[in-house]
Amino acid sequence: MHPVLELISERLATGSVPGERTDGRRLALAIEGGSSRGTYSSGMALALDELGAVPVFDAVYGSSAGALNGAWLLSGCSSTGVRTWWNPVVMRRIINPLHTLRGRAVIDLEYLVHQVYSVLEPMDFPAILANPVTFHPLATDADTGESTDLHPFLDDVDAVKVALAASSCMPVLAGPPIPMAGRRFVDAGVAEPIPYRTALDQGATDVLVLRTRRADELPLPPPRAYDVVVPRFLRRQAPGAIPAWRDTFRRDVEDEDVLASDPRILSIRPPVGSPDVAVLERDPEVLRKAVELGKDAVLDVLEGLREAS
Repeated sequence: MHPVLELISERLATGSVPGERTDGRRLALAIEGGSSRGTYSSGMALALDELGAVPVFDAVYGSSAGALNGAWLLSGCSSTGVRTWWNPVVMRRIINPLHTLRGRAVIDLEYLVHQVYSVLEPMDFPAILANPVTFHPLATDADTGESTDLHPFLDDVDAVKVALAASSCMPVLAGPPIPMAGRRFVDAGVAEPIPYRTALDQGATDVLVLRTRRADELPLPPPRAYDVVVPRFLRRQAPGAIPAWRDTFRRDVEDEDVLASDPRILSIRPPVGSPDVAVLERDPEVLRKAVELGKDAVLDVLEGLREAS
């Protein structure tokens, strides 16, 4: 059995909870971003929630959409969070290319965080802050290009909302950088789309990674249009992030190698044959299917764990 699964199995069996561990290990959950591809990790998080597995983790790290799903998981409301992904009214308001005709960003983070997550499908923000499993949304510093853990800034509900917006602030599509704690941030995916590195750097001994790409989706260089438009935007809005953006393909290839070989890390991915989910996908049937497949992927792994134990 994989060492990460052994640890999860032992903690589930003993009822281990944060603050009362005796195993000397630190288990992190790292959730990949990818905008609408986050439907896959939303379903995965829902499965962990329904299985009562959240207390086995010591920390949750999330990038972009992965941060949103991590927040739902730690709020105890994952079943509410998944509904937002396939609600056609909500998704058409959050992601709308016609926004540009009115001088607005394609992705409306203000509506997502302050209307959907606060009014229409309320997230229990105080529960996130009170959860003994610590929340670590990542973002990219607009002036240095560094991947930044926003956890130290999460001192109240408003800060959690700002952090979720900052982690998801995709260059070009979501508008200018989000200010927080005297700094400015853009999407975590620019510097660290799969947030396992920060988890390991901060002392994780084991990491379960929820992926939003299938195993047969190999890293590809950015399309030529992206390679022109995004750096132009970054030069104006987030110049420090340009080197990180330029390094995207090399880093993605390296991430695949590390995630496949490091014994401290176990990845759960959408099954081969799952539908492609575009970054700005809004089709409710495609999104609902991705949620279901993500949930099944986690259940399949944990069913195998229970059988093996």
